[in-house]
Amino acid sequence: MIDVASLLRRRPEEILGIDISASAVKLVGLGGVAGKPILEYCAKDVLPEGIMVDGVIEKPDELALVLRRLVKQSGAKTKNVAVALPASAVITKKITIPAGLRDLEMEYQVESEAKQYIPFPIEDVSLDFVELGPSAAVPGSVDVLIAAARRERVEALQDILEVAGLKPVVVDVSSYATCIALGRVIDLQAKTTPGTLSVLFKLGSSSVTMQVLRGQDLVYEREQSSGGAQLTQKIASYYGLSLAEAETRKCKGTLAHDYEGRILIPYVDSVVQELARALQFFFNSTQYNKVNQVLLAGGGALLPGLALAVASQIQVPCTVVNPFEGMAVGPKPDRNRVQQEAPAYLGACGLALRRLIS
Repeated sequence: MIDVASLLRRRPEEILGIDISASAVKLVGLGGVAGKPILEYCAKDVLPEGIMVDGVIEKPDELALVLRRLVKQSGAKTKNVAVALPASAVITKKITIPAGLRDLEMEYQVESEAKQYIPFPIEDVSLDFVELGPSAAVPGSVDVLIAAARRERVEALQDILEVAGLKPVVVDVSSYATCIALGRVIDLQAKTTPGTLSVLFKLGSSSVTMQVLRGQDLVYEREQSSGGAQLTQKIASYYGLSLAEAETRKCKGTLAHDYEGRILIPYVDSVVQELARALQFFFNSTQYNKVNQVLLAGGGALLPGLALAVASQIQVPCTVVNPFEGMAVGPKPDRNRVQQEAPAYLGACGLALRRLIS
């Protein structure tokens, strides 16, 4: 039942966390131990337009070339990698089963329970599970988290990695990988208590993902189509540039003197309003009516003035997440670049942390 695509399972091997998004691929490799991780490898490469469309890999050979180049650029020697499928491609469900089952009995029980939640034949999926602990609701039982993805989707990703000369040892769920990295950062904040509600907005090029954590437990998640690509399009249209040139000038800060007033400030205002509406939707659809802190991650988190504008609008503290907070940095990563681009590596860092968590 459980194949090479191991969803959720934690592996202690030396691995590289590779986060594949619509616009870029990020790589993180960690050494050390759980309490004292060391950032040993960190690299990023831009994905040419058209390789990833609506979360689907359209040009696998080109992606394999980018992955091969990225690993070489990082200086890493291991071929073991942890990657993630988008949450939209994975069905997850918490179920309750009798305690005390042997491994094989538990697998049969999980497969039997999973069938009622999976809308396609069980033989067409990669299925995995992890035991969460004793059930608070049903004495003598345990809670189990199951994850299922279409086998063809998992195998396609595996094939691309193998063409790139890599060995996939973990296939995770993107939202869970993000939570691992974010949970570590939250744990470093002495002021954070188990009941603290933290809201993460991960601002990508084509989507904004909102996750709400109570302590370190994910209680809410929502994704919407929007992102930094809109800013690039506005720049290209206003200055008569190609999208590639607009993106390059945006990242290097070499746009005309009127960029801030004409484009950046209005765009930041629109992002702030969008995040405020997403938070209000959360309040309206759950039992919660306030949050304790807002965290920003992803490439869009680096927009000048965004964190201050969000804090002013929502009236709670807002900070940009650094997933490498509290880590020693090895000799290979460029320290200045790591600090400047840290928020974009949250997902890759969560994947890399799989080798350090128990």
